[in-house]
Amino acid sequence: MAKPLVFHIDVNSAFLSWEAAKQHNEDPSAPDIRDIPAAICGNPKSRHGIILAKSIPAKKYGVVTGEPVSQALKKCPTLTLIAPTYGLYVENSHKLMEHLRRYCPEVDPFSIDEAFCDMTGTELLYPDPIAFAHSLKDEIRETYGFTVNIGISSNRLLAKMASDFEKPDKVHTLFPHEVPSKMWPLPVENLLFIGKSTAKKLHELGIHSIGDLAVADPTLLQNHLKKMGLTAWRYANGHSDGDFSHAAQNKGYSNSTTMAEDVTTPGQAKEILLSLTETVASRLRYDDMKAGVVSVTIRNTDFEDHSKQVSLYSNTNVTEELYNEVSALFDKLWDGSPIRLLGVAASKAEEGSAYQYDLFNQGKHEKLEKLDAAIDKVRARYGDDSIKRATLLNITYRPRKK
Repeated sequence: MAKPLVFHIDVNSAFLSWEAAKQHNEDPSAPDIRDIPAAICGNPKSRHGIILAKSIPAKKYGVVTGEPVSQALKKCPTLTLIAPTYGLYVENSHKLMEHLRRYCPEVDPFSIDEAFCDMTGTELLYPDPIAFAHSLKDEIRETYGFTVNIGISSNRLLAKMASDFEKPDKVHTLFPHEVPSKMWPLPVENLLFIGKSTAKKLHELGIHSIGDLAVADPTLLQNHLKKMGLTAWRYANGHSDGDFSHAAQNKGYSNSTTMAEDVTTPGQAKEILLSLTETVASRLRYDDMKAGVVSVTIRNTDFEDHSKQVSLYSNTNVTEELYNEVSALFDKLWDGSPIRLLGVAASKAEEGSAYQYDLFNQGKHEKLEKLDAAIDKVRARYGDDSIKRATLLNITYRPRKK
């Protein structure tokens, strides 16, 4: 029986890299935003919104994904701010996934910019998986102009941890026998899904490295950290949960993001949810698909996932219609606890399905469809900040209620 082999492919600073590749194609002499402190964020002109992606130089200033733009600017006053271009991201995501499917027998998108590839049983095709990963990484860079990291292991957890080692444009392995030497010396904060508040609790228990966590008493961890304690202990020992997944693992169109810092306000959360909904809706439209179910997932700092879904009155790929449902689901679902992960998923999608009109929305849906089509075209050419939906302009700290 073949030994399990998993690749985790992760685009380096995806949104920023895709913007950089586009800028280079348009003007090869332009400075590369990946080499300067730069970030993709909502509404850069007014300095509102949150950081969606940042360059490695920006990260060195302490800029993190999910924080308010105003806070990021205090850390790095010279930070270059760039409006998101969701259509561009969807297009590049499709290119990446299709490229992976040329070589990998099973490609499982984990979010818009990362995927797991089950390479089990490919020994005859690729006798040296590490050499193949290097050639795949280089081919993606040369073909599309953006870079990826590839992590290699026998399970998803370790493959994803490996892809987060030194960046960008690298291949790393983290097989179980390498865990003590490669993973255990790292700070406990580096373990997947360990946020600031959890790390603080672990430090109070005298646990400072992933190795400390791996040899800690599981009962002690459970007493202090509940379910998250046992999950963190398993992760520290390299054991992947059988259902290791984000909200993205629901066999539909989805996107999710783990925040570097806990989100604690509905305004911040809804900024992120709108960004996620934009990408999900754009992907649906790109494939001429309409979803019949939409769901929201929240992961708190105790590693607890809470999800809620709703069946739509009629299948749709209209951003505003999907976001209205996402916003309403969030209002019902969130209990005020700090948020580590947010996910939006659209499922039960059908190709070109007809819209079922009701007495109160006749004509409105068609107008929104045409609006989305126009927005997609304009944004693909000029960027998302070139055009905005009036109904969504003021969401920053005024959550919509349904």
